[in-house]
Amino acid sequence: MTTTALTETPLKAFHVDHNAQLVDFAGWEMPLKYGTSVREEHEQTRASGGIFDVSHMGRLSVSGLHAKRLLEHVCSRRMGTMQDGQCRYSLMCNAQGGVMDDVIVMRMDDDDYLVVVNASNRAKIVEHLKAVIARRDFNVKFEDRTEKTAMVALQGPKVMDLVSGVSKEIPSLKRYRFSVKNLMIMKLYVSRTGYTGEDGVEVILPASAVGMAMKLLLKDVKMEEADALLRPAGLAARDSLRLEAGMPLYGHELGEEINALSCGIDFAIALDKSEEQDGETFIGQDALVKTQAEGGPSTKLVGIEIDGKRTARQGMPILVNGEPAGVVTSGCLSPTLGKSIAMGYVAAGHAEVGTGVSIDAGRSHLEGTTVAMPFYKAPKK
Repeated sequence: MTTTALTETPLKAFHVDHNAQLVDFAGWEMPLKYGTSVREEHEQTRASGGIFDVSHMGRLSVSGLHAKRLLEHVCSRRMGTMQDGQCRYSLMCNAQGGVMDDVIVMRMDDDDYLVVVNASNRAKIVEHLKAVIARRDFNVKFEDRTEKTAMVALQGPKVMDLVSGVSKEIPSLKRYRFSVKNLMIMKLYVSRTGYTGEDGVEVILPASAVGMAMKLLLKDVKMEEADALLRPAGLAARDSLRLEAGMPLYGHELGEEINALSCGIDFAIALDKSEEQDGETFIGQDALVKTQAEGGPSTKLVGIEIDGKRTARQGMPILVNGEPAGVVTSGCLSPTLGKSIAMGYVAAGHAEVGTGVSIDAGRSHLEGTTVAMPFYKAPKK
């Protein structure tokens, strides 16, 4: 029996140097955690700063005469109103209104964009975009740049102090904006985005320049010290951080069988797109307009606080008044809040905040209450 070799990120040496526990994630060899515990990595990010390798995420270049029309057609959010240097979170839907992926679109200019997609969906989205380009005969240059580049996220309340030592301009970026920086022989794309609920940046750079860039970035950081400004954090901490921040994850809260209007991110869905105003409507729009006209989706995503310290797991049934009402999608014991929290889908009639629920954990039930999300918000400076 042969096994397929995992794809290594350009930061492999960094992971090894910091005692990473490497695992298979969507065909990539990725750090689950480092020499410390997941809780320590989580708390380090909330208190100061964490550095995450997110090179496994897909980076797809879309340029040319019809680049904007293509993205308007495949993305649920308006692309035509974006400005140069802006990032925009959006969904890509199938014809039934299910979620194929959630993406970040970065606009360089009117006919040049970069689309960041989830690692597990990269191949699917590449084929989807190629098929749409061919079907619509769009004049678009499309390139998958994932393995030519690296992507690193710096997240935490003290990250901007560190970044300001490298560039005085980056801390002045607004949220969901990016800047292109030339650092020696490297071109870097630095965006003020993230997936932890904290302030921070994500940096896209050439794979060949990672070693040099990391030395420049971390030259004054002593990660071995107790009060280190920045320490590495893995996939496990990234998951607990995003859950506290109420951010959906593909394969949990998002999926092709999940109606996009159920996910609690209506801000990312422009149901009033029109060919006259926007040049295109988006794939799945008709199905979602129909859902809305018929009273909305049958299920809705809710946050749940659970009594006690036991953790709900994906797939556990949710009961209301002893009757089946939904299913858990994610759960963890929140290091920041000291509470067990979860997200899940319930019948729309049970989605009101304050509804008592019971989660079937097999031999016992976990009692809880639906709450507003996010569970955690970073303090304002």
